Amino acid sequence: MGMDRKQDLTINGFGSSNGGQFDDVVINGRGSISGDIECKLFDCNGLGSVKGNVTSERVRMNGKGKINGNVIARDIMVDGHATLGGDVNYESLRISGHCSVGGAVKGEKIKINGKAVIGGDCETEEFVTEGIFNIGGLLNAEDIDIALYGECKVKEIGGQSIRVKQNPFGIMKFLKSIFPNRLVTDVIEGDHISLEGVRAKVVRGNSVTIGMNCEIELVEYYDEFSIDKSSKVTKHNKL
Repeated sequence: MGMDRKQDLTINGFGSSNGGQFDDVVINGRGSISGDIECKLFDCNGLGSVKGNVTSERVRMNGKGKINGNVIARDIMVDGHATLGGDVNYESLRISGHCSVGGAVKGEKIKINGKAVIGGDCETEEFVTEGIFNIGGLLNAEDIDIALYGECKVKEIGGQSIRVKQNPFGIMKFLKSIFPNRLVTDVIEGDHISLEGVRAKVVRGNSVTIGMNCEIELVEYYDEFSIDKSSKVTKHNKL
């Protein structure tokens, strides 16, 4: 994107555009864009759809928005309902509403306070969540901090520091038989691992702490291993 001042695209009510390069793109009503968008701000407060890719410094989804293509942005905030059909590249991604991504996500920091569904891999420096997520591929991050408020699923997890903690308070405690408060995955591999409420086939790391309410088939560790009496580990090996 160039540094020259460009016009804004604002849709208040019903409207459509073929896409292009803009400063700010704001959808406050029901708007559709049939093409790629390049802008400084993409702000969807109404019911918006983009049949193309979005490249922007900032993306804000406060209403119900759908982007069929890829999204590249420095800062992405989802407070409403967002459906992103392609890959997502970002520096900071915060999800307080509901966000569905068809492809992979890659960036520096992701924070989930709502619900996220990611079809592919999730690669980020920092992964922090106090919500619910479902990741179809690999979650790979240096620092992973998961507070469970419902059932979360991911195929595999890899990282340096991995912490999973159950939320012992609130409505999820009362309804835990209906809405399991747990993380389900095949493999967890990292340096320092501390788990609560995890169901996994294999956990492998240097230091492994299995806290309360875990079901693990195999634990492999290099340095330290401990297990809470409420958890079950079928087999554990020192490497």
